[in-house]
Amino acid sequence: MSKIVQEVLAANQEYAANFGDKGALPLPPGRKFAILTCMDARMDPAKFAGLSEGDAHVTRNAGGRATDDAIRSLVISYKLLGTQEWFVIHHTDCGMQYFQDAEMGELLATSTKTATHDGTRWCDHADGSGSHEGRYIKWHSISNAQAALQADVERIRNHPLVPRHIPIHGYTYDVKTGKLIPLAHA
Repeated sequence: MSKIVQEVLAANQEYAANFGDKGALPLPPGRKFAILTCMDARMDPAKFAGLSEGDAHVTRNAGGRATDDAIRSLVISYKLLGTQEWFVIHHTDCGMQYFQDAEMGELLATSTKTATHDGTRWCDHADGSGSHEGRYIKWHSISNAQAALQADVERIRNHPLVPRHIPIHGYTYDVKTGKLIPLAHA
């Protein structure tokens, strides 16, 4: 068993020992809102948004992008579980800004091993373990952070399965200060 598995299981054992009455929380989120945000490990939505278990739905993906799957989760959150307000939260210094979709496809075509960055470009091992399938995936890389956030908020607002009455807020989380900065053109 790896050290990471041991650490996770030990933390879970402590968490479960103090679980209390959390097993009685209702399925719908108590504060009736949802957050779509990035998977970046420097961000903790529970902390930056003041959440406890059962408060809100949080959907995370690389970049906090409004992908079809993210929109699916938001629509389920509203339609079946009653959320009434949504937040799209991107962040500063996002890793999705450090590559382009075509570049990711090329890196995966030569190797599935972890690439390295030399300060200028991504470098790969080119060991033959790759696949051309990476060229057919939309990676949702970001070339302009504000434009990407605006586009994601607008994509959700204009989606035919999203009711017009749901407020959709756009913010950028500053990884240096922990502050949420509102989208300028929301």
